Amino acid sequence: MQSNDYENCFQIINMNNELDIFVDYLKQHNLRCTPQRNLILKIFLEMEGHVTVEDLHKKIRPEDPTIGIATLYRTMKLLIDAGLVEMHNFNDKTTYERLYMVKHHDHLICQICNKTVEFEHPLIEKYQQEVCDQHEFDLKSHRMELIGFCNECKK
Repeated sequence: MQSNDYENCFQIINMNNELDIFVDYLKQHNLRCTPQRNLILKIFLEMEGHVTVEDLHKKIRPEDPTIGIATLYRTMKLLIDAGLVEMHNFNDKTTYERLYMVKHHDHLICQICNKTVEFEHPLIEKYQQEVCDQHEFDLKSHRMELIGFCNECKK
């Protein structure tokens, strides 16, 4: 690994953001900080909500047509490992969601159109902690996915 790889990356980033964390993760694991990886993260962060690799690929192609689907999957795995992205499998569809500096939330997922609605409710958080306390369980994380039909698909 050449130090120029990291110096070039640090020239384009601000401190204490996702790119900063990603560059640090790559450095700690002796992986290269490439322009392709940086572009993938940059474009992903510009997208809203739950992103498929196919949608990400469509956004990236105009800027760098050499980045293929396999590179996207490998980079998304690195972003998950770095704690920046979370992968979801809703109705056999894989999506990726920004994780860093995002408030915890749960999901409503339409079984027909895959519409995903993010929600939070303080009582859910309270009751799950009560259950953990009753069982002397140290809660680190949880996921709640409620699957049903959105208003449009019910019609």
